[in-house]
Amino acid sequence: MQRALALAEKGVALAHPNPIVGAVIEKNEVIVGEGFHQYEKLDHAEVVALRAAGEQARGATMFVTLEPCCHTGRTGPCTRAIIDAGVAHVVVAMLDPNPRVAGNGVAELRRAGIRVSVGVASETAREANADFARWILTRRPLVTLKSALTLDGRITARRGVTTAISGEQSRESVQQLRHEADAVLTGVGTVLVDDPLLTDRTGEPRRRKLLRVVADSKLRIPLKSKLVKSADGDVVVATTVSLASAKARALVRSGVEVVRVKARRGRVDLNALGAELGRREILNVLLEAGAEMNAAALEAGIVDKLVLYYAPRVIGVEGVPFAALRGKAAARVPELRNVRSIEYGSDIVIEGWLRDVYGDHGTRRKN
Repeated sequence: MQRALALAEKGVALAHPNPIVGAVIEKNEVIVGEGFHQYEKLDHAEVVALRAAGEQARGATMFVTLEPCCHTGRTGPCTRAIIDAGVAHVVVAMLDPNPRVAGNGVAELRRAGIRVSVGVASETAREANADFARWILTRRPLVTLKSALTLDGRITARRGVTTAISGEQSRESVQQLRHEADAVLTGVGTVLVDDPLLTDRTGEPRRRKLLRVVADSKLRIPLKSKLVKSADGDVVVATTVSLASAKARALVRSGVEVVRVKARRGRVDLNALGAELGRREILNVLLEAGAEMNAAALEAGIVDKLVLYYAPRVIGVEGVPFAALRGKAAARVPELRNVRSIEYGSDIVIEGWLRDVYGDHGTRRKN
């Protein structure tokens, strides 16, 4: 199963809007077939592995990171392919959160006389496809809020200036976060101060360009900003003003897509924006913004996960906190769960979840 999970990771940025899946077929303690899913190549991981195994799949054991599908979509059901190949035992890491499957694939295999085991390395598998689960169950993307902080929780020395905080290894890991995301989201305040590109610079293959999204209620984004000047069908500005405005038309002429969403307290409604991104089959959003945008996202309840890079330095009370939350708004932010720490050079990264994106879905069940 560890090999299957490693194969599944090869599908990062290549499988969405489908889940990432890896499959390994073993017979007499020898791997005879393996594969992972890529959206453009259509075939699911199980079918790729079965094709590699050929006749050796008969009587073999298949390890797969996600329950095989049992319905016809862009391809036929994987359960039928497994049954026809004569596989004797299927080991499944987790049930599929897709309501069209959700245990039905396992049931079909069992009815065909195949032994099925569920729950091997389930927690790892669940985290790998947390974005797919969030989207398939709610049609909203999973949102990860990333921020670089000092030990006293500051993101910059003062408002309106850029302060370098995290080290080189941390910055490289952020590029990996961008690679894993379908979109990166920021606020216009960050654009005005930092003028970022927000591109995926890993050089690793991806099926779709990283969508760069700016929440900009009043269309203050400069036409000379790096985002606008580099737009090539991959920059979206969400606003509350008329699309017929002169600034909106100028942005469109520059290659930027301008989308009007409803307002909340005079600003872009982030829940409405999330729904729009979900409609576009965006499963995973990386939020890279400043204190106001971070606070708005946390208050709106759209953030699922925090990734906080702590550098070994202190700025002091004049510095800007990573989220400008006050009073009741701060109290409503849930306590982090499943917290873990990672070291990148001298920086310490704290990761944690604000919600269980699987909700009440029964993927924790072991059979």
